[in-house]
Amino acid sequence: MATDLHSPLPKSATDLFGDPIEDTHPLWLNPSKFSDPEFDPESYISDLRTFVPFDTLRSELRSHLGALKHELVELINRDYVDFVSLSTKLVDVDAAVVRMRAPLLEVKEKILAFRGSVEGSLTALQSRLKQRAQANEAREVLELLLDTFHVVSKVEKLIKELPTVPADWSSGTLNSTEKGQLSNGISFQHAENGANLRETQSMLLERIASEMNRLKFYIAQAQNMPFIDNMKKRIQNASLLLDTSLGHCFVDGLENRDANAIYNCLRAYAAIDNTSSAEEIFRSTVVAPFTQKVIPHSSSGVVGGSSGDELEQDYERIKRYIEDDCKFLLEISSTENSGLHVFSFQANSILKEILSAIQKGKPGAFSPGRPTEFLKNYKSSLDFLAYLEGYCPSRSAVAKFRQEAVYIEFMKQWNTGVYFSLRFQEIAGALDSALMTTTLIPSQSSSSDQEHSHTLVLKQSISLMESLRLCWRDDVFIISCSDKFLRLFLQLLSRYSNWLSAGLNARKSGNANANYGSEWAFAATPDDLLYIIHDLKCLVEEVCGSYLGNVLEVLKPCSTEVLDLVKESILQGGNSLKVLQPLVMNSIIENLVEKSVEDLRQMKGITATYRMTNKPLPVRHSPYVSSVLRPLKAFLDGERAATYLTSELRKELVQSAANEITRRYYELAADLVSVARKTESSLQKIRLGAQRRAGATSDVSDQNVSDTDKMCMQLFLDIQEYGRNLASLGVDAADIPAYRSLWQCVAPSDRQNSISF
Repeated sequence: MATDLHSPLPKSATDLFGDPIEDTHPLWLNPSKFSDPEFDPESYISDLRTFVPFDTLRSELRSHLGALKHELVELINRDYVDFVSLSTKLVDVDAAVVRMRAPLLEVKEKILAFRGSVEGSLTALQSRLKQRAQANEAREVLELLLDTFHVVSKVEKLIKELPTVPADWSSGTLNSTEKGQLSNGISFQHAENGANLRETQSMLLERIASEMNRLKFYIAQAQNMPFIDNMKKRIQNASLLLDTSLGHCFVDGLENRDANAIYNCLRAYAAIDNTSSAEEIFRSTVVAPFTQKVIPHSSSGVVGGSSGDELEQDYERIKRYIEDDCKFLLEISSTENSGLHVFSFQANSILKEILSAIQKGKPGAFSPGRPTEFLKNYKSSLDFLAYLEGYCPSRSAVAKFRQEAVYIEFMKQWNTGVYFSLRFQEIAGALDSALMTTTLIPSQSSSSDQEHSHTLVLKQSISLMESLRLCWRDDVFIISCSDKFLRLFLQLLSRYSNWLSAGLNARKSGNANANYGSEWAFAATPDDLLYIIHDLKCLVEEVCGSYLGNVLEVLKPCSTEVLDLVKESILQGGNSLKVLQPLVMNSIIENLVEKSVEDLRQMKGITATYRMTNKPLPVRHSPYVSSVLRPLKAFLDGERAATYLTSELRKELVQSAANEITRRYYELAADLVSVARKTESSLQKIRLGAQRRAGATSDVSDQNVSDTDKMCMQLFLDIQEYGRNLASLGVDAADIPAYRSLWQCVAPSDRQNSISF
């Protein structure tokens, strides 16, 4: 394609002697791109300049321009006749333009005239539409004002139909006019037939309330209008009369237990959105009298007759009064699809009055300073709240009851944070006092160890267990503080663990003043430490067993996720005690090893026995060997070890103690042999030097056995006896690396490879 576009120009007629013009464009210049509709000269040149010098590019473009001009000239020369004939055909063009302009101007004038007419009509139409909208708006306002006036007049007329004194209705006597036809269409035919006049009044009040609700809507729509402002006094008077009449009718219905009248009055209160008045009337008329009987009080404070600050019996009496005097109203207000769910008599009538009575008559009931009484009152109050929630017809009603301001205020009276602080001091203080003793104190039952092998022995451990149980006991625990009691549980375990580990660390370091409260560790014998091992085992089993089950039962109302977290925390706390057992075991082992090492130090007497004494080779072990394992054996044969050491712990203790004693045995023996050999080598060098100076021959070869060999033989006999003593404790000496090293150190050359005794 490119070859066709850039083929050499045809040879012109005038080019008689020149060579044909050939396309000599380089490969990087493609003229076909110039005719592309999306061709961009600047980007094209910038792309080429990256690898083509500017002068070369300019030269090639000029060359291409010259070729294009030459081609244009060739085309004109080739079609010259057509160019000339075109100019001859363009004759009288101006006259043709004038002829076409006249009709176009005429059409333009007609269009402009029509456009002006349309714009005028549109303006007139928009003006009339605006006037119509204003008229509609004015009519709506007028209709609203007329409706408002009619409703006000209707309400006033209906209120006038009501008797001014409630007794007029309850007496059953009506004048002749009232026995006629009321303006609201309600006939007294039913009254003449013995119908309930109170119910008729309540129905009329309900209708008036409905009209008042409608009136409130109209007033809200026509705010800030002079007409409405002028009617405000009439509206307020009507509203006041309605509230007064409705209150009288509601009180009358409550006194006579008239369910229909009460129902209609409640609907009237709901219609005018004045539920608080109904709740207050019920509180003062029904709830306050029996509350005053149960908890006598006055505005100034306590009135004589109250017995202490306990609330449990008071709540029981109040419940009976609620059953007798309040249940009928609560059932009416919870009628399904009645629209009476807006009332909250449980909170704003009953609970409000009871809270006020307790605050005035028994203010000490809320005081956490006496934790036991506080907890009883708190739990009784929670039970009473649950009793009131039983009158709620649905879960949403229960949620609404708990969100009431009175409910929240009632719960704020119970300062559970201060209560927990007092319990914390009581529980943690008891354990802290028990751990401040300078000795381990066995309980009285420890005298019969065998009978109590599955119970705690030390008073410190018993105090810990009692404190842990107190955290979840019914007369201490509060479900709302469950997280705090769980933290207290973990803190008690941590306090006990720190007490043990601090004492054992101080015992190991030998610094009695290192930690205050660690004095017990220095006074404790290995037999005393057995009590700790036993108690740790019992504590772990108790905490991870029945104690955990009891806690999960107490927290049963909580969710599964919460119970899982509590279970994990308690198990971790119990296992934190288990890691203390190796520390106690190590302390026992260290004590027994030190006692054994005291006897091992008698080994130094072997040097004095055989150095420069010419004694024969020994044939029996040294006396100290029998005493090396005596402390360990005496400990294992003791009554406490038999009672409190399990077979697994016993085996672990024997093996660990044997390994450590043997290691110390090896260190002392190896040191003794090393010193002996160095001493013998030095003496022999001195003896050889003396003999050389005297010119005498050496008689070293005549000495059959050296002092060092005698010492090694004595040690060899000792470790054989020591191995037999280990075997009597159930320990194979050959399995102890330190014993094998000891054997290699002192055994004769012919006994090096086999350990036997």
